[in-house]
Amino acid sequence: MLLNATMFSEPNKDILDRREAIVGHLARLVSSDGLITDRDECRAYETDAFTAYRKMPLAVVLPASTNEVSAVLKFCHDHGVKVVPRGAGTSLAGGAIPTEDSIVLGLSRMTGVLEINYDDRFIRVEAGVTNLKITAAVADRGFFYAPDPSSQLACTIGGNIANNSGGAHCLKYGVTTNNLLGVRMVLMDGTIIDLGGNSHDSGGLDLLGVVVGSEGQLGVVTEATVRILRSAEAARPVLFGFSSCDGAGNTVAEIIAAGIIPVAIEYMDKAAIEICEAFSRAGYPLDAEALLIIEVEGSKAEMDATLERIISIARANGVQTVRESRSAIETAAIWKGRKSAFGATGRVADYLCMDGTVPTGKLSYVLAQITEIVKRYGLRVANVFHAGDGNMHPLILYNANDPAEQSKAEAAGNDILKLCVEVGGCLTGEHGVGLEKRDLMRYQFNRIDLDQQMRLREAFDPKSLLNRDKVFPIDC
Repeated sequence: MLLNATMFSEPNKDILDRREAIVGHLARLVSSDGLITDRDECRAYETDAFTAYRKMPLAVVLPASTNEVSAVLKFCHDHGVKVVPRGAGTSLAGGAIPTEDSIVLGLSRMTGVLEINYDDRFIRVEAGVTNLKITAAVADRGFFYAPDPSSQLACTIGGNIANNSGGAHCLKYGVTTNNLLGVRMVLMDGTIIDLGGNSHDSGGLDLLGVVVGSEGQLGVVTEATVRILRSAEAARPVLFGFSSCDGAGNTVAEIIAAGIIPVAIEYMDKAAIEICEAFSRAGYPLDAEALLIIEVEGSKAEMDATLERIISIARANGVQTVRESRSAIETAAIWKGRKSAFGATGRVADYLCMDGTVPTGKLSYVLAQITEIVKRYGLRVANVFHAGDGNMHPLILYNANDPAEQSKAEAAGNDILKLCVEVGGCLTGEHGVGLEKRDLMRYQFNRIDLDQQMRLREAFDPKSLLNRDKVFPIDC
């Protein structure tokens, strides 16, 4: 969090003075509708989903091809212009917030599905394709793309790669890095490179693994090849309502310890249950202090056997409600509530969404501590998160029009993220570091660690023009 910290380094006055010339040259590199310079039109790009901070960019460039991306980056490299890559702008960590001396390079026009290969089970798409569109492109043949962040209707594959996005169903199938086969990427000097291929474990250094989660600081991904999977025979979510948060947390830990891997284990506390039920009318148990949505898949016999073991564990931990979905309509309603959690919460209050991860055995302890932390600041919290892999998403509720409350919310977020690190977790699971957690990087990493990471970044972008002022503290 950026509480009491400088948000951005000082803007380059020379770049600001040369704005007209820079814009004029950019206009020759993309089509007439691919450049936005009007201040009011640029306002849509001054922030992302981390709306607490915003800056007006120098200009917005919307290339339509890899070659246009290359031309824009080469020009910016040669003239010292900073570049902020942007997908759909759904980043919750401020990863796509620009600076006033930078251009926003938006990939929203690059939405082509380039190749589908069912025999080898991969699909190749442009970086502006939405997450959900990938599954939609192959669903009629019984395939799907596994990572499913809550913003999957809007978020793009390029942004997913930048932040190594996950989602509810990644407990079984893995996050973006486990499902990405290859990328086409443009370096800051305009060089176009291909990493990986059409299958896992391509030859050479695993540079693909370095790019995933690099938050747009190594290059701009313009195409991605991802694996597609056969859809399961059937899937069944079950609602488990508990009278205590401890009961729900212990159930999660014991399921994982028993070697049971459901497709998803999602957690909501009482505040989140009430908010999501008011929005979705999914039939969530309002008398519960904590709710788990656990989904299993396979044949009916396989699902029945797995659920029998899971229900037994839940009963040993005091579950008071067990409600299995019996229809596609019920399944859709259950997931609508969970997938709409962030939007539903936004109807109630402004919020900051944390993204720390913790060992599953520490869930109950961390949940109790989060409640105490937020209470100390006189605020409220709603917890909804991917419990199966310990990816916490506490939503700290506050009034964005009250600077004092915003400061308290940021301070509470700081304490929560530090707690995650203290119990053996880390600062982020899938939202990235961005601006939000940048000044906490020293809490998780020592100076040697940070130096090593920054040297890697500089190997790709020696001038540090790509997404500067993100991830690493400014004074590093």
